[in-house]
Amino acid sequence: MAGRDLRALFSTNDRRLEAGEAFTNRQMQWELVAAALTGHLRHTADPVFDVEDLEAPRDNVMVFHGVGGIGKTTLSHKLEAALAGAEHRPAQWGEPSWAGERILPVRIDLSRSAGTDFEQLVLTIRAALSTLGRPLPAFDVALRRYWEAQHPGENLEEYLRRGGLTGRFGKAMPQQMQSAMADVAQALLLPGTVGTAVGQVTGSLVRALRERRQTVRALARCARLADLLEAEPDVEALSFYPHLLAWELAQLPPDKKVTPVILLDTFEDVGDRTHRDLERLIQRVVWLMPNTFFVVTGRSRLQWADPALQGQLDYTGAAAWPGLAAPASVVPAARTTGATTRERGRQVLVGDFSAEDCDDYLARRLSREGQPLISAPIRQVITDRSHGLPLYLDLSVLRFLEIRRTREPQPADFDHDFGALIARTLSDLSPDERHVLRSVSLLDAFDLTLASATAGLPHEAPVQRLIERPFVRENPFGLWPYHLHGLIRSTIRNAHDSTDDGWSPRDWRWAATRALSALGDQWTAAEATGRDRMLLVGCLRQALPLARDFRLDLGWLADAAWAYVSDSVWEPIAPPSRTGADRGLETPADALVELLAALARRQHEHRSLTASRLTAVVRTGLLPAELHEMAVYYLAKAHRDLGDSAASRHGMQLVAGGGGRLAPAARRGLAHLARLAGDFPTAYDTARTLGWAGRQHRVEGDILWPHAELDRAAAAYAAARVQAEQHGVAGERATSQAHRAFVLAFTDPAVADDELHLAEQLLTGLDLRATSFTVRIAALVRDAGALRGLEAARALRAEIRDAGITAAEAVLELALAFHHAVLGERDKVRAVIDRLRELARTGDYVYYADIAYYMADLPLDSPPTARWIDGEQTVRSRWSMLVASRREHPHTAR
Repeated sequence: MAGRDLRALFSTNDRRLEAGEAFTNRQMQWELVAAALTGHLRHTADPVFDVEDLEAPRDNVMVFHGVGGIGKTTLSHKLEAALAGAEHRPAQWGEPSWAGERILPVRIDLSRSAGTDFEQLVLTIRAALSTLGRPLPAFDVALRRYWEAQHPGENLEEYLRRGGLTGRFGKAMPQQMQSAMADVAQALLLPGTVGTAVGQVTGSLVRALRERRQTVRALARCARLADLLEAEPDVEALSFYPHLLAWELAQLPPDKKVTPVILLDTFEDVGDRTHRDLERLIQRVVWLMPNTFFVVTGRSRLQWADPALQGQLDYTGAAAWPGLAAPASVVPAARTTGATTRERGRQVLVGDFSAEDCDDYLARRLSREGQPLISAPIRQVITDRSHGLPLYLDLSVLRFLEIRRTREPQPADFDHDFGALIARTLSDLSPDERHVLRSVSLLDAFDLTLASATAGLPHEAPVQRLIERPFVRENPFGLWPYHLHGLIRSTIRNAHDSTDDGWSPRDWRWAATRALSALGDQWTAAEATGRDRMLLVGCLRQALPLARDFRLDLGWLADAAWAYVSDSVWEPIAPPSRTGADRGLETPADALVELLAALARRQHEHRSLTASRLTAVVRTGLLPAELHEMAVYYLAKAHRDLGDSAASRHGMQLVAGGGGRLAPAARRGLAHLARLAGDFPTAYDTARTLGWAGRQHRVEGDILWPHAELDRAAAAYAAARVQAEQHGVAGERATSQAHRAFVLAFTDPAVADDELHLAEQLLTGLDLRATSFTVRIAALVRDAGALRGLEAARALRAEIRDAGITAAEAVLELALAFHHAVLGERDKVRAVIDRLRELARTGDYVYYADIAYYMADLPLDSPPTARWIDGEQTVRSRWSMLVASRREHPHTAR
């Protein structure tokens, strides 16, 4: 529908500005309407179709529902124009399949601002049918009787002119009604002026119909006409008169046949869900006109198929309205964002614009000399902020023009929330629904229980009503099935709220406290019945920003943090950065968010950055003692990965001495440090005291494999994996299996294949970067002597260096030394030794260079650096034998 955007034109003095009313293509909705209307025409053309059948199910209505500002009214206008003639239909919509059929679109605005009451709705339909050029006697006589009773002395033609119907449909309707009255009076041989004898005409007509006189045989075929003419002529009776319209339409000769399509827009304004008086009358019109097709646009789905509304509406239940009932046998389609519609029978959710549609819309709304006035960077920001909501695009266009009056708009000007969206969203909600909406805007997702608890309500009814609103999206497969439309949530949370019941900062904090407590209740209940990792992560992701942004006490979050780290899985849980200036770490919640975010991100960033973030957390001293200990422990691990053994040892000793939850892990860390320094007897003695809490078996394997005791190391790792399985610790299980695959890759490549496959399976769904490096190094060891090139090794080295994990790089170099030793490439082994010595400049991993010497059967150029449990000569012999054995392997390059 081409036109001019008058608001935009009157917002600037720039006369070169072109402000067009852009309509972004809604082809999918048109296709749905076209298909439904085609089916309707086929149904009404069936010889068995009976317009007077009041019991048959109705399928003559389609509903488009969506959030305020999504473009439903624009769609209604566009459908009206497209149905009126091909010249108004976008070319991409294509030609409909009903060519030759006459379609009469009639759009009726039900918004409060339009002031359309039920009487005007009926008059609008009749006025539209006046374009047929003929009276509709059965209806016209009944309507004339109603008019004389309800508007005595008021001229109908003048009334229609004041209401705009004359200008819209012409002046024919009053004349057609008068003609109908005259024809009936003549048929009944009544004298006098018709205009003053309505009662006489209708009374005589009823008697004639009852007596089945031949003079009124045409009208006598309308079985219920006499009953309607005898009823009290009030609004209740008027609501049944559309049956007469439907009957008259069915009597039209073939060359006059027409199918009205009534477009009822802004249906949410017909009343609320408690007072359905107007909705009941409108539903009656739809039911009594089965040969007319209705397209309803509004914010909510029609509930007519809900049997619980029996008594409030005349026709309810899925049997009456099969197209309006959600399928019971399938999972309901998720309400998702994007430029899509989701069809639930004849109830269609109008989807948001795609990013491409948003950009196209903004580019065409304002232009100058054929070029978009809004620059691409600004359009990108607006598109990202809009979440595809057309109303937001319109408001942004006006903001652009407002800023442009004084300066050139910049992209940062449009990182903005519009308070007008709040009023638009809340306008048809009850007070309880408004309260629930603001409450759940604090949550990423929710269910009925969580929403009710967050709102502090003792009952779920307001939540149940709210989730039927189109701005509540549904994902039946989600942890919590419901979430708010992204823009609506952002606006409710961040925009200035000028409504009468807007919340104060204290109201928001109270709601956040309730939400935090409710999330804790859900996780605690699940934890009592069995571990639920997905729920734990989901609760943390929702609760951490609440605690941080509203400065709440940690409460259950401390225990949840321990549960999160215990599995060593490290799903991302960091909340988005808070709005406004970053105030740093000021509260325990700030510190906990940073702690857990750093631990999760360490799988994806250099360990030096992890160490820096954890150092900042430790220095604040904001965390409770046990959580502070967690930060110290993982900082010590980061120092170890970076090769800073002194700092790592200091941290591990602090934690081990504290005797807290991580004391066994810290003792394991001290054993690792002793091993890295080459003090194997001390490391082994410590390992034997660790037990499961200190991961004793895995530490033993870490000590045994440098001694080339690979079968014993593999057995230790297998025992560690079994223990992890028994305790349900997925990360430890995968790590132990990866190490087992690594050591067996030295001894038997065929067996290593199966072990690597299992390790990859156990890593699925986990975020363990160091362990994934171990698996890839194991694959290189398995193929040692048969590698066709070292590109994969070089790429892996680059990734390890990006992660800052010195231990993994040292093991990779050892794997390469093994490969070159198998091939007898002593010069290349010496190059590896040089790289190993560079890695060992801090004093750790020095013995790796010794092992490389042993593999190549080269003499050491300095005394042994390690205290071997079995002695240096035994270790040398074992590594030399492993190389010799691999040289005899069938796949080794000769």
